[in-house]
Amino acid sequence: MEWSDLKIFLAIARFGTLGAAARSLGLTQPTMGRRLRSLEASVGQTLFQRTTEGFVLTEEGAAVLAGAERIEEETLAMERILAGGSRQLGGFLRLSSSDWFGAHVLSPVLAEFSQLHPKVVVELLTDSRLLSLPRREADLVFRIQPFTEAEIISRKLIHIKYGLYIRRGAPHPRAFDGVGARLVTMDQAFGDMPDAGWLQRLLPRAEIAMRSNSRDVQATLCANGAGLAVLPRPLGDSLAAIDLVDLGEAPPGRDTWVGYHRDMKRLARLRALLDLVIERLTH
Repeated sequence: MEWSDLKIFLAIARFGTLGAAARSLGLTQPTMGRRLRSLEASVGQTLFQRTTEGFVLTEEGAAVLAGAERIEEETLAMERILAGGSRQLGGFLRLSSSDWFGAHVLSPVLAEFSQLHPKVVVELLTDSRLLSLPRREADLVFRIQPFTEAEIISRKLIHIKYGLYIRRGAPHPRAFDGVGARLVTMDQAFGDMPDAGWLQRLLPRAEIAMRSNSRDVQATLCANGAGLAVLPRPLGDSLAAIDLVDLGEAPPGRDTWVGYHRDMKRLARLRALLDLVIERLTH
């Protein structure tokens, strides 16, 4: 069994469908199906049950999974070590961050980095998923949750202040009231975010008008009069169509952390980008 076959197997086991697995590897769905049939024929076992909801591991497939993940980890560790030994400022870097942080905080720094190091191709993924650094789903990750993995090198990068905003010219609400006010807030999956509790406490009588998991969408809705929105100050202060609301108490801010795998610490292009990000955002 070759490593390329194991990558096919692992993708299907993790994503559960041929379509999602194919997209993760940049292949077509028919190719994935053909490769899986060939793999099962070569090992003489059925590795997945085909159900209406997707692919489920058989007992034989579950046995293969443990060994495949060990081989994957060893292969990725070797790739990280080899990549970490490269000091040439060229190549590829994949970054992950939230949408608003990528658009309004990282993008200006990345543009400057591209001018300094034009041979480095940077890919920025703005996604709510927590991408895996050990599996090399990303090389450098920016997120609001601290990293707990032992093999990850991380640091608190910056504290982001938040503010309450309203469409410019609209009447401001009163603290500890909120009668007649309408809110644009996070979707229910993010209902435990600190600003949700702050809004409930400061504007208990306000009504929720709209929800979104995107701060940029919230800002656009706010600017068009849909309601008040709690936004990161770097985003809210940059928009001329909205005003900062003073209720006597600011919404809670958030810390942003940055992390990378320890095997990548000698990678020159990663080090150069991280140094520039730290210099521009913390000074």
